Amino acid sequence: MMAVQKKRSFGLRKAIQLAFSYGILTLVAFLISVPVIWLLVTSLKLDVEYNVWPIKFFPKEAQWRNYAEVFAPRHHILRYARNSLVLALGSTILTIITSSMGGFAFSRFQDVTGRDELFSIVVALLIVPAMVTVIPQFIVFSRLRLTNTYWPWALWGLGGSAYYIFMFRQFFLSFPKELEDAAEVDGCNPLRIYWQIFLPNAKPVLATAFIMGFGGVWGDWFTPLIYLTTENTTLAVKIASAYVNPQGYKIVTVTLAACVVYMLPLVIMFFLGQKYILKGMLTSGLKGV
Repeated sequence: MMAVQKKRSFGLRKAIQLAFSYGILTLVAFLISVPVIWLLVTSLKLDVEYNVWPIKFFPKEAQWRNYAEVFAPRHHILRYARNSLVLALGSTILTIITSSMGGFAFSRFQDVTGRDELFSIVVALLIVPAMVTVIPQFIVFSRLRLTNTYWPWALWGLGGSAYYIFMFRQFFLSFPKELEDAAEVDGCNPLRIYWQIFLPNAKPVLATAFIMGFGGVWGDWFTPLIYLTTENTTLAVKIASAYVNPQGYKIVTVTLAACVVYMLPLVIMFFLGQKYILKGMLTSGLKGV
């Protein structure tokens, strides 16, 4: 009898804990979702409904023409989207290639003098705020006459990312040494081992790095703002400067509709690759640090 009561008490406690946990998660999810829901709803309003007081959450009638206005030829959204896509894809692919090479070298070349010291420098770079380097980098690129070009993004990509190097290094450390030894017996050099064996088996980290890198460049408005002119700038800068009507007044609801369109590629990419992100985070832990 006592065993049955203890079992019931344990089951009740577990049910209460689960209910509390799910309640907290539901509350957090709701709080996070409110701004997104507000964005979606407000993008379907008229501007007069947006400015009304007291605030009305839902529009009287959904204004789908706000989305049509986003793609109106005079706004040139497709040109800015193309610029963003070129920058995001090109920079991300270059960064992944160079960072994965760096991670491979740090994880597999055991007998290189100063390897651990160099990796310590890479790890130390993770704590350097990006804003600290903005002015020096701009001065360098300006003197090299590379402003208003996409060369800064290409050079940043060729330089790699300290965080991605760390991720790839941790992931490659989990590869068995026997795999590399067998490839060497078959006559593979280090570059071929990296390209044909390690890289194809690093899909979780590749997907994680690609989604993070693409999202970082796609969502960045500050760097294009200071480096590029209006003709070559990105979609983020265009949206941040707000849509205006022919009279020059800001159209807030159309700008919010553009924000929704702007988010869609990132949302789709995240949902398609979320399992790889989780796996990449779990498999590139702190082994060998």
